[in-house]
Amino acid sequence: MEKKTNTFAPFRNPTFRNLWLASQFSNLGSLVQMVGAGWLMTSLSGSSDMVALVQASNTLPIMVFSLIAGALADSFDRRRILLGAQVFMLAVSIGLAICSSLDMLGPWGLLGFTFSIGCGMAMFNPSWQASMGDIVRRDNLSAAVSLNSMGFNLMRSVGPALGGALVALAGSAAAFAFNAVSYIPNVLALLFWRPDYKADRLPREPLAQALGAGLRYVSMSPHLLRVMARSGLFGFAASSAMALLPLVARDMLNGTALTYGLLLGFFGLGAIGGVMINSHVRSRYRNEQIVSAAFLGFALGMVILGLGRHIAISAVGLMIAGACWVMALSLFNVTVQLSTPRWVVGRALSFYQMATFGGMAIGAWNWGLVAEAQSVTLALFCASAVLLIGAGVGRWIGLGEFDQLDLDPLNTFKEPELRLDLQARSGPIVIIIDYVIDEADVDAFLAAIHRRRRVRIRDGARNWSLLRDLENPDLWTERFHVATWNDYLRHNSRRTKSDLEGFQALLDLHRGPGRPRVHRLIERQSVPLHEDLVLKPLPSDIPH
Repeated sequence: MEKKTNTFAPFRNPTFRNLWLASQFSNLGSLVQMVGAGWLMTSLSGSSDMVALVQASNTLPIMVFSLIAGALADSFDRRRILLGAQVFMLAVSIGLAICSSLDMLGPWGLLGFTFSIGCGMAMFNPSWQASMGDIVRRDNLSAAVSLNSMGFNLMRSVGPALGGALVALAGSAAAFAFNAVSYIPNVLALLFWRPDYKADRLPREPLAQALGAGLRYVSMSPHLLRVMARSGLFGFAASSAMALLPLVARDMLNGTALTYGLLLGFFGLGAIGGVMINSHVRSRYRNEQIVSAAFLGFALGMVILGLGRHIAISAVGLMIAGACWVMALSLFNVTVQLSTPRWVVGRALSFYQMATFGGMAIGAWNWGLVAEAQSVTLALFCASAVLLIGAGVGRWIGLGEFDQLDLDPLNTFKEPELRLDLQARSGPIVIIIDYVIDEADVDAFLAAIHRRRRVRIRDGARNWSLLRDLENPDLWTERFHVATWNDYLRHNSRRTKSDLEGFQALLDLHRGPGRPRVHRLIERQSVPLHEDLVLKPLPSDIPH
């Protein structure tokens, strides 16, 4: 459970307010474009799986490229990445509008354009979501994420209907042109935003190393792994709603593009309702209770949608599903952000997006195949069954709470003065730490050092090991490697205040004189000295 906060508090921040307003117009354009693309595909191809692939082509790039986008978000100026992604999507949308107006699009050409727009979103999303922590205070982060969800779903409540009207009156090309124009306010808002990024005294990590660091951090964070497993499962099953909705409108309700837009609008209205009660629900219930309820509620919504043959019945199912959609995904997003320090938040969000949108892309294709082979109704019922399973697995991989984590940098490490004149690339570096532990405290020490091992590896340590002296069994030695001296400095800069408790437990168990002794060594073979191993003179050796 989290403390109840004012849902609209982030609007007091002018930067957040301006970017939020601009992004809503961009969201509106994206939803109008989605209606145009989905409905155009129904006329270009009668295949149910091709219609479902329109949704998959938007989400597949996020699964494929989000890891690279997350590493870039943590390593480069996020504002420039956001600008570049917006300009790219603007250019692609203009091309899509022109090709559509000239009747130059086939099914695969349309998918190519929607895939390209999805690539732009894949680059945009990690930087945008990570930027929330740069714009608002930590205590307003949950509200900011909810407001972003509310804004998107507010546009979902009107955008699809507008898209349906545009397609009905002027064709899909008009919808694509509207989307192109919608990027302009966001580009202007980003141009005027001047974020105050803290300078990093350490050089930027190479891309491959940054990706490895992100993967290592996530793999050593059980809480994040649980979030990603549940979000992937939710995305797989819940994608059935958006993927099959054009077929629901056309085949089950015998409707038009306007019907499809209205159905999307009902889903958006339900999502807005979910945002409005979000703060109240989170203040009263635990994270896992909320997520399980969202799985069950979405399953109920899909059953109602599968049974409905009138738009009023379908609207009820979609509003229930919309509320559960925003409750689950906003909680997943906030949990990742509040469980991750700032140095790796972009990469953690990219892994989360890869899990969620990868599940959506696979699910959209899967439910399209089921609908093609059997029926839309059966596909929706099968998705409901998967959602029921998703609620049940919470017994084993349930979401924990995140309020107690303080992930601000500890900033207590001071770079030691060295006798060797090391270069940034010098290495590999071997770190050895000696602890003196009483026999009675061995079990407590092993439990504490096990937690410390996870933190060490998570923050970049390699070849971690624990040794015990045979002649002096009270002496325990922790040993690990880092690739270079810069990596050692980076490893220590990643310590957070929440890590301090575990380190303090080790200090309390240490019985030696003073603090545990730390040895910092450079590993070398029997070869002549390198230029990075020049001995510095002692102060007494320097001539006066």
